[in-house]
Amino acid sequence: MPAASPTILATSIGFDSRGRGPHDWAPGPVFDLAVELAGAPERPRLCHLGTATGDDPVRIAGVYGAFAGSRVQVSHLSLFPMPTVPDVRAHLLAQDVVWVGGGSVANLLAVWRVHGLDEVLAECWRAGVVLGGVSAGSLCWHVGGTTDSFGPDLRPVTNGLGLIPTSNGVHYDSERERRPLYHRLVADGTLPAGHATDDGVGLLYRGTALVEAVADRPGAAAYRVERGPDGTAVETRIEPRRLR
Repeated sequence: MPAASPTILATSIGFDSRGRGPHDWAPGPVFDLAVELAGAPERPRLCHLGTATGDDPVRIAGVYGAFAGSRVQVSHLSLFPMPTVPDVRAHLLAQDVVWVGGGSVANLLAVWRVHGLDEVLAECWRAGVVLGGVSAGSLCWHVGGTTDSFGPDLRPVTNGLGLIPTSNGVHYDSERERRPLYHRLVADGTLPAGHATDDGVGLLYRGTALVEAVADRPGAAAYRVERGPDGTAVETRIEPRRLR
């Protein structure tokens, strides 16, 4: 049973840590939400896309380890050095959730377009497959945002997939240059108005409308950022619903 309408869960929420190594992960409550949004199937199918880190096999193994012993049926789609499934479109359309990991959103977008994933993922979205992700996996669904894809100095990215026709800011509270740059880019028109998330916060979209913000920790928030009448950025805090 697919999601009731096109659904995107765009977050600054990664996997939880079990504390036994850098990739010893556990799925937090955001993944329970993703499965719920997909209609709560008994054996949910989740495909992980690690394009933003070059399909790093260690990270992919961490995803499988995170869900080991759970009811979630995990798969992954790698594109380096070639797609790891024979029919990319069929595989992704058969999922309940597609989850995109963080890394370089600029590289992710370029590689996806070479392989036609931009069109396939748009089809998945319309078909009710829940699309989600963290960091680059949040930015990619929007028009653009701020990124360190080009080096340690943050720069704008403006060629996102645009399924959500607004901008997006990630890691809003944990990387000090994110907020002021996002404000400048919205104020000068480089980016359209949009929403930003502190670490631990996600944005739930039904169609292209923001339905709610959610969080897996206290104190964190989402924000609406838009250009004010005086040409400066105006920020409005959005209190998220706490996930359990």
